[in-house]
Amino acid sequence: MTVPSSNGPARTDAPATRHGWAACVPELGVAAFLIVGSCLGIYLYGGLGLATYTAAGWAVLCIVLLPVLLPTASLQLIDQERWHGQSRTSFLGFWRKRSQMQDATRSMAVYDAEVRPGLQHLLAARLAERHDVNLYADPAAARRVLDAGWHGQSLWTWLDPQRPAVTDQRQPGIPQRTLTAIIDRLERL
Repeated sequence: MTVPSSNGPARTDAPATRHGWAACVPELGVAAFLIVGSCLGIYLYGGLGLATYTAAGWAVLCIVLLPVLLPTASLQLIDQERWHGQSRTSFLGFWRKRSQMQDATRSMAVYDAEVRPGLQHLLAARLAERHDVNLYADPAAARRVLDAGWHGQSLWTWLDPQRPAVTDQRQPGIPQRTLTAIIDRLERL
């Protein structure tokens, strides 16, 4: 999908989709770590015989569970966009998002590159659905709605789509309490 940008030419916002086993690399890595770690632990505790039984048990478990977990041939391959659209995500997705939030409090460049676009999209959706305001076409009205009834500093400066992005990695990021206030305000908006 091409999104018009006020800062220059249109940018492409299409997520990179991975098909086949490539989409499962994080989960397969965790599974491999679990299997190898448990076999190594059993080997160190009980010797080669118990480790062999453990590896065989994992193999049987994988053979039994794999047909249950894999889609049947009659089902279409699920691409990443449809997968996320059905509110399914990798269990590592939470940790990635948490890491982005922590990094955003340390560096303004990280906030502007990774966190702010998502918060802006959420703000645009809330304004359009609940207040009939277009964030990009009428930023003044969007600012009034965002800051209306909000006690404290203006949150608009952190979400303003016309504010140029910071590229200096050394500039301190968004304060934790401000990020919390933005998320709280977006939930109540």
